[in-house]
Amino acid sequence: MTSTAPVSLAALAALLADGTRATFCLALLDGRAWSAGELARHAGVAASTASEHLSQLVGGGLLAEERQGRHRYVRLAGPRVAQLIEDMAAHAGLEAGARPATLRAASAARALAQARTCYDHLAGRLGVTITDALTARGLLRQDTGFALSDAGLSWFSTELGARLPGGGRRPLARPCLDWTERRHHLAGTAGAVLCATALERGWVDRIGSGRALRLTRAGQQALAHLLGLTDLTVRPAP
Repeated sequence: MTSTAPVSLAALAALLADGTRATFCLALLDGRAWSAGELARHAGVAASTASEHLSQLVGGGLLAEERQGRHRYVRLAGPRVAQLIEDMAAHAGLEAGARPATLRAASAARALAQARTCYDHLAGRLGVTITDALTARGLLRQDTGFALSDAGLSWFSTELGARLPGGGRRPLARPCLDWTERRHHLAGTAGAVLCATALERGWVDRIGSGRALRLTRAGQQALAHLLGLTDLTVRPAP
C-alpha cells in the first residue's frame, strides 16, 4: 500500500513554494490578524491575486480566516504552523547573507534582528538575550530540552506577576531556532506570556505594522530589575 505522506508533504511544500504566499506567511508571524487588503499591499500584488493565494493557504490548513462584514481577516492557523514557518526561515537562512538593496531595507533588517515577534513570543537579539538570562539564573533549563525549573515557575508568578495557564496541548516551554541569531529563544506558553506581558506593560513597542519591536526605557529598567540585564540598548523611535 503506497503511503500518502510523500503526497501530503509535496502539497505542503507547494503551498510555500510561491513567493507571494511565503511573504504572507512571514508577515503573519507577527501573531496578528491581517486583512486581505493589507497583505496585498504588503506583498505588492493585486487584491484579486491576494484573494486567490489566501484561499489556497486557508484550504491547505496554514491560515485561518475570519470575516467581519465585507472584510476578510486571516492569521496563522496556530503555534505549530508558526513554528513550521520560523523553522523553515531559519533553515533557508533568510536575511543572513543578503545585502539589503536600500537604506530603508537595511534599517528594517537591523530592527528585525534586534527585536521582533515570532508569532506570539520574543525573538531576535532581545529574545535570545532574555532566554540566556533566564538560563543563567536557573529559571530555564536547556540541558534536557527547554523546561522551566521550579524557580522559573515561581519567577513568572511572583517576580513577573504573570499567570501561566495550565493544561492544553501546547508545551509550557520549547526552543525556537532564531533565524537571525542562529540560536534558540524561548517559545511555548511561557514565551507567549512573557511577550504579551512586555507588550501590555509598554516594555516594547511595535515599529510600524510589521514584526519589529523597539525596547523602551521602561523595558530596559524592567529587564535590569528582573533579570539583571543592564547592557540592553534602547533603540530611538523611528
